[in-house]
Formats: sequence, structure tokens, C-alpha cells
Amino acid sequence: MTIHEYFKVNNRIALAFSGGTDSAYLLWEAVSCGADVKAYYVKSALQPGFETRDAEELAERLGCGFEILKVDVLSDPDVTANPADRCYYCKKRIMGTIIAAAKADGYDLLCDGTNASDDISDRPGYKALQELGIRSPLRECGITKAEVRARSKEAGLPTWSKPAYACLATRIKTGEPITAEKLEITEKAEGILFDMGYSDFRVRMRGDAALVQIAKDQHARAMAEEKVIIEAIGGLYSSVSIDPQPR
Repeated sequence: MTIHEYFKVNNRIALAFSGGTDSAYLLWEAVSCGADVKAYYVKSALQPGFETRDAEELAERLGCGFEILKVDVLSDPDVTANPADRCYYCKKRIMGTIIAAAKADGYDLLCDGTNASDDISDRPGYKALQELGIRSPLRECGITKAEVRARSKEAGLPTWSKPAYACLATRIKTGEPITAEKLEITEKAEGILFDMGYSDFRVRMRGDAALVQIAKDQHARAMAEEKVIIEAIGGLYSSVSIDPQPR
């Protein structure tokens, strides 16, 4: 089944929308195919502010229904304890909130942007999607990440080259409690690096220290600017180091 055929059969859907490459392309396809689609973006302490702005701007550009839902994931001890399957509990809470809002708006089918390249064997969150009956059209239609980027570029979507950006909780080592303060520090540090022109990186918390991981294409620059980076975010941590290996 092609994605166009998918939306002919399923022409009234709600979309769990992150503003990332996959969900952005899926939203564009749904709108282009004439489907009745509404995008729901969940704002929590785990999402940085720029993701919210990106999602809102794209939904407005595509002219579709859009709603921001606020979820207090930090009130869930299964999330804040940060176990290996934290994503399962977080996804259940987030998607459950979207399902309730979508049903109230008359949408019975909720989709997400999981694609055919995603390794679901190592994604506890995907188990939550299955349990909640959430569909993944890109995966069902065999569309890979590379295809999503190529098609997004052809469609003129600004997200075609957007680096993957996992939630802020992934910067905290498994087993270390997640707190609002840690997430705020992480968002602030990564915001500084974004302002410096870096686009594909992670600032990992190691206790109260930071390990900066930079993608291969920007790694040489980061190593050359090591002192500048350490000075820029050093006030937020006890110490800062740059991973000598690209991420």
C-alpha cells in the first residue's frame, strides 16, 4: 500500500506530531491527500521550546488543525525513576492524553511517525503504541528514513534535513532520577550550542558533569573550539568535556 492509498482508506486521522522529520512529512502527506487531519503536540518538561515553535509553525504553514497539549510527565514516578524502559511509561502517558483529546474532537484513529527504518526491538515506547492501538503509516507502507528525507526535500519541507532530536530525558543516564532542574540545565546548555551554530549533538549529564557528543560533520570544529564550548556552558556543570569520538 502506498501512503496515498493509506490516506484514501483512512481519511480522518489524528496525528501525534513532534515537529520532527517523520511526523512533519506524514502530516504533509495527509494534508496533500485531502485527509481530515488534526495534529496534536504534547508539551512537557521533556521537550525544548524550539521543538514547540517548529511544530506550531509547520502546522500553520500546512493549514491543518493543531493543538498543544500540556502533560506533567514528571508527576509519574515510573518516568522520573528513569528505568531502562522509561520511554514505555512516558509514551503511555503522552499518547493516552492525545487519544483522549482526539476522541473528544471526533477522531478515532491516532497515528505517529515511526518509519520502516526504526528498530522497534530496542524501543520500549513502541510497545506502548501497540498496546494503545496507534498506527504508524510510514512503517506500514515501508517508507524508510532516507525516503522520508528525500520526499520531504522534494516537497519543500524545512524539516527534510532536520537532525533527529530525542527528548531531554535521554541526556540523563539510566537509573539516575530525572528532575525538572536537570532538564532545565540540559535545555539551556544545548540552546547555547545551537546559538553557536551546532545542530547535531547531545549534552549528556554524568552526575553534575557534562559530556558533549558532537556529530561527525561538526566534530573537528568542536574539538578546535573546545575551550570556547567549555567556557560557554561550564557555569552549568561541575566540569565539561567533549567526547573525542564523534557521535
